[in-house]
Amino acid sequence: MSSIEVSKVSWPQERKAFIEFPWRIYKDDPAWVPPLIIERQAFLDRKKHPFYQHGEAELFLARRNGDIVGRIMASDDPRYNERHQTNVGCFGLFECIDDHDVAAALFQAAEDWLRARGRSEVMGPIDYSTNYVCALLIDGFQYPPTILTSHNPPYYAALIEGCGFVKAKDWYAWWFSEFPAAAERLRKIASARAGKFGVTIRQVNLKKIEEESQRIRTIYNQAWQENWGFVPFTEAEMEHMGKEMKPLINPKGMLIAEIGDEPVGFVIGVPDINVAIKHVNGRLFRFGLPIGLIKLLYYRLKTRTGRLIALGVVEKYRRSGIAEMLVLGLMDASFQRGFTGELSMTLEDNVMVNRFIEAMGAARYKTFRIYQRPIDAREASRPNLT
Repeated sequence: MSSIEVSKVSWPQERKAFIEFPWRIYKDDPAWVPPLIIERQAFLDRKKHPFYQHGEAELFLARRNGDIVGRIMASDDPRYNERHQTNVGCFGLFECIDDHDVAAALFQAAEDWLRARGRSEVMGPIDYSTNYVCALLIDGFQYPPTILTSHNPPYYAALIEGCGFVKAKDWYAWWFSEFPAAAERLRKIASARAGKFGVTIRQVNLKKIEEESQRIRTIYNQAWQENWGFVPFTEAEMEHMGKEMKPLINPKGMLIAEIGDEPVGFVIGVPDINVAIKHVNGRLFRFGLPIGLIKLLYYRLKTRTGRLIALGVVEKYRRSGIAEMLVLGLMDASFQRGFTGELSMTLEDNVMVNRFIEAMGAARYKTFRIYQRPIDAREASRPNLT
């Protein structure tokens, strides 16, 4: 049997191959949405991406007889371990042919890199942290991924579990197809509760997107701090994300709840740009012409699906009707414009939130999973790692 070689990505041509490898895996998958290559390049740029201000990552390619057959990223976020008092690193950007030996070699390379940094456990798929794309799709493969969510072949779960990983946590995605009658009944109750606290809900001010992003960061870091896998957004990360998301934001889809001058809640919903990106096949320019860009702008205008990306209310006001009013406000704006869409991702054990979403008329249609396994304590050795 031919040997498998795993090597670090060191040169620009290797980084290019790393980015373009998924086209081989998904060539026959009608649900896959090819990412924009320019966006992937920016995501992996350690000089520009804010994750590298506090964390570190390494990319690896697997080859058999010189042919690329898999890829993986290993990442280490000291802030996560400091907050959770853990000693864990992550794997992400995992893509692999349906071959146990290739998968095992990739995980071994990631594990060796993390062990050398003193880590004793690995979990994933997580691209840097849970603030970015994370988790393996294990149910709902027939549906295309929405913006900033993952998609993968069904056989990935068997590969990962066959390499000794076990479930750490499941996440759910929900689909809204119509404005339910139950929501109107809920509106009266939520409005009465919120009124007692003097809550006001307003649209985001796009002219002050940097300031608004930091308000949302403050709420997010308070509201999510007890959630499994939580990592606080740094100022640089939130500023970076705000700039990336600004072209997609409609003020009606980004609402902030305030009591006096205190921001206490937010909701963010954006058009599912993946619907348009799917027609571009990764490239905005071909033959020096903006062919992909023109397609992207054309199909974006036709997009009528969206994703509710994030919802947060500080713990003090969890039962004040604020979350309900924020979601109802977003739903009003969305359905009036003819949108349907996804709310994701929610933790499997967040019973209160999941019940609320079901009461709002959504149906759970996808499940995602994060895996974990211990890193054995042997001295790192890389017989096949170059």
